[in-house]
Amino acid sequence: MTADNRSLITHTGWGFFPIAFVARLPFAMMVVGVLTLVVAQTGSVGLGGLTSAAVGVGVVVAGPAIGDAVDRFGQRRVLVPLGIINGLLLGAFPLVLLADAPEPAVLAVAAAIGLSAPQAAAMSRSRLMGIIRVRLSAERRPVTLSRVMSYESAADETAFVIGPFLVGILAAAIAPWAPIAIAAGLSLVFVTAFALHPSGLIAASATRTAAEERAPVRAVLHPRILVLVAATFGVGMFFGATLTSLTAFAQSAGDGVEAGLLYGLMGIGSAALALAVVLLPASFALRARWLVFGSVLAASAVGYAMADTLGFVIVMLLLMGLGVGPILVTLFSIAGHRSPIGRSATTMTLLGSALTLAQALASAVTGAIAEAGDLRLAMALPTVAAVLVLVLGVVNLGLERRERRATTGPASSDATTVAADATPVR
Repeated sequence: MTADNRSLITHTGWGFFPIAFVARLPFAMMVVGVLTLVVAQTGSVGLGGLTSAAVGVGVVVAGPAIGDAVDRFGQRRVLVPLGIINGLLLGAFPLVLLADAPEPAVLAVAAAIGLSAPQAAAMSRSRLMGIIRVRLSAERRPVTLSRVMSYESAADETAFVIGPFLVGILAAAIAPWAPIAIAAGLSLVFVTAFALHPSGLIAASATRTAAEERAPVRAVLHPRILVLVAATFGVGMFFGATLTSLTAFAQSAGDGVEAGLLYGLMGIGSAALALAVVLLPASFALRARWLVFGSVLAASAVGYAMADTLGFVIVMLLLMGLGVGPILVTLFSIAGHRSPIGRSATTMTLLGSALTLAQALASAVTGAIAEAGDLRLAMALPTVAAVLVLVLGVVNLGLERRERRATTGPASSDATTVAADATPVR
């Protein structure tokens, strides 16, 4: 294995990127799909939120272990069985629910879905980082890594937008069980195709190369990583609280399955801004973007909490998308550069697990509040999540300043900060 001067795409092939994108859709669809199906079948927003929370608990329990296994044994050995198991469980979930199974059985299947979630997005990042490390020449690596982190974050955000949007369309056009059934097929076909893609062999060689210098697991628990995990948890809270309160709002105005369509509106600005982040100047450092777009998210969430008409809700959803898209790009870009050596999959799955767990827990809490009849309080919870993300941005700023003071001199510390935080997004 020798590095050369060819571009990344000559090593991955063009087919890798669409396969990797579609492979992440089941993960983006499952929490919303479970929520929509349970609410439509039982009429209980509270049970829907609780079932979504079971999915999230499964993800957070298994996610870091899956990441560690991938870092040790490679993606093929781990993802092929996971994709098959997850697809079968997703396919079985509508049958369990439609058969009027008791609530514990429904929750158990939902938890199993989360436990077997492959997290293709985290694996795609880790795979591309490995290919860059072992195949690209040294002068190509910084710029290529910057572009990859930007693309992957935008793809994540787009998937998290398209996933709920597809759930809403399929549930409204076919039946509430259709989104989960489609997600099952996508998991069986595309997660397996992603796992078996030839690029995985290159990533496997990177895993073997990094084995001798792999950082210990405790390196992932450093405060500079944990603050990103906590912020991603806040973004997940925002997603879950917004979706579930929106479901309750849609139920009060008509049919709850329309919530997925309304939720998709937030993704219009979100996806556009996530993709446009590559155009922002390097001087607009990631720590500053975190604070700026976190402020946009918090302000628009306050407006959403005050909204009492469908038109006002739609406007606020569009504005919230302008904040949450760049926030995700920022968090994952920083994580890509801060991940310890040989622990990229562990780091990325940790962030992905936090996102999904928070989304599911927020769905459960928001659903219980909405079912108790307090819609206004339910619609205020996204503000709490947005403020948390903003506060953690301030905490991150403090951590960076402390690290700069710990270095030998102001000049070198400033250069280090720019290299670590400004260059990932160009």
